[in-house]
Amino acid sequence: MKRVLVVEDDASLVVGLSGALQGEGYEVTVARTGPDGFRLARETDPDLIILDLMLPGMSGLEICKRLRDAGDRTKIIVLTSRAEEDDRVLGLELGADDYVTKPFSVRELLARIRAQLRREPAPEEPLPDRIRFEDVTVDFKRREVFRRSQLQTLTNQEFRLLEYLIRHPGEVLSRDRLLDETWGYDAQFTTRTVDNHILRLRKHIEPDPENPKYILTIRGAGYRFDATVRPGL
Repeated sequence: MKRVLVVEDDASLVVGLSGALQGEGYEVTVARTGPDGFRLARETDPDLIILDLMLPGMSGLEICKRLRDAGDRTKIIVLTSRAEEDDRVLGLELGADDYVTKPFSVRELLARIRAQLRREPAPEEPLPDRIRFEDVTVDFKRREVFRRSQLQTLTNQEFRLLEYLIRHPGEVLSRDRLLDETWGYDAQFTTRTVDNHILRLRKHIEPDPENPKYILTIRGAGYRFDATVRPGL
């Protein structure tokens, strides 16, 4: 489990960020002052730090400088306001890895966190050219899907979404993660976009789209692909 240290003195923002991060499976530690943030950064060895620049006791810029001067290469995303452009630039010069401007989208911040923690992603295991689950056949080389030997007309995005689901069987995939991984976090879409694509995808592959057996809805969490996949003929 990846560890994230949130150094932020805004109580309501801390609650929202902590909940979102924990919902994505991160272990979260919180500091409300600059000195506590610096101490916890050194003591808890987080994988990433979300660092507000305006903090009581010690600024985020000072924390960033001290960590980098000590040789600490922990990933740092700084939080700035629109009026702090100079500080934002200075933060990057001092060694911050990225910045997010307040007010910000939690989905965008989560995507930036994933991008920073995914420095050298492990290569994906290659899928067979064709796979099957029950009466559905997916041909990755030709990018075609058949159900009961009938060709299904999928859009490119629907096919990308299906491929991602197949690559992560049994995992609960949040809507934000699906947006980030198959659309890209900077795309102008909402989580409702994912729901609509899932509905259309079910019509192509499910025996009964109203009672799906392959792409399951996990209430409050996202979707799970639940099918036994075999190499196709």
